[in-house]
Amino acid sequence: MKFSEEQVKEIVALKESLIEQIHKHQEGIEMLEKNITVLDLFLKDSSFIKASQLKIEKKAEPKPEIIEKPIEKPIEKPIEKPIPIKRVNDGKIIANAFVTPDQVSIVLDNGIIINADTPPFKSFFLDRIIGEMKKKDVVEVENGKIQKESVIDYIVNKNGADIREIIIKNYRQKERVNELISTAGWSLTRMLENINK
Repeated sequence: MKFSEEQVKEIVALKESLIEQIHKHQEGIEMLEKNITVLDLFLKDSSFIKASQLKIEKKAEPKPEIIEKPIEKPIEKPIEKPIPIKRVNDGKIIANAFVTPDQVSIVLDNGIIINADTPPFKSFFLDRIIGEMKKKDVVEVENGKIQKESVIDYIVNKNGADIREIIIKNYRQKERVNELISTAGWSLTRMLENINK
């Protein structure tokens, strides 16, 4: 059975479309697998040690003539445990995330040198991911649900033009932590690929 030139063109176009869809779905699958890995790590590391549970050395009894000041109770603060951020394609650790109740700090590995202008850092991670969260927070401020000071924000600490640390303040929601860590991993992986092109 012979095909006309027009039919052959349509078949070629269909094949290219299918290949393109496969690539898109592969990226989606990679992203989902990365999210699952991050969630697993987050669940594994979510047990915090309270300051009150830490061993405190007993002080020697004071002499009668010394007036002892009352000891302030230690502030219970979760102990930060690093959450490794791995490169999507080979699992190499490229950064570590440190989560506190106030902020998420993503600290790049010393061997990772990435210029802040490398895509898709600004367009995807800063503008799309954090930017969308910021828009939602601004709406909540307008509706009186949160204070203006509680809006999500970020600081990028650089060494020259190279990113060393990304600090995201006021994430407020646990779900955001997972999204920030997984999308940071995806973005940094793509940035490294773009540098090596």
